[in-house]
Amino acid sequence: MRPPQPPIKLTPLLACDPDTDTDVLWHIARHAPELRRWLVANPKADAALLEYVAQAGGPGVRDALTVLLDG
Repeated sequence: MRPPQPPIKLTPLLACDPDTDTDVLWHIARHAPELRRWLVANPKADAALLEYVAQAGGPGVRDALTVLLDG
């Protein structure tokens, strides 16, 4: 997968926006560990993406997954 085309700015809002393209979500998951926790809040995040995020970890990922799974 190719990274998103400029001038896209990777932000928490982009990571949790359900209108964000799936390729961009995967790019965030692979290259922006500080934003992975926000992917968990995205209703468009499928099981494969969530599994990748859970295994890759990052700041706040465990807490975000706990909230998702307890909710």
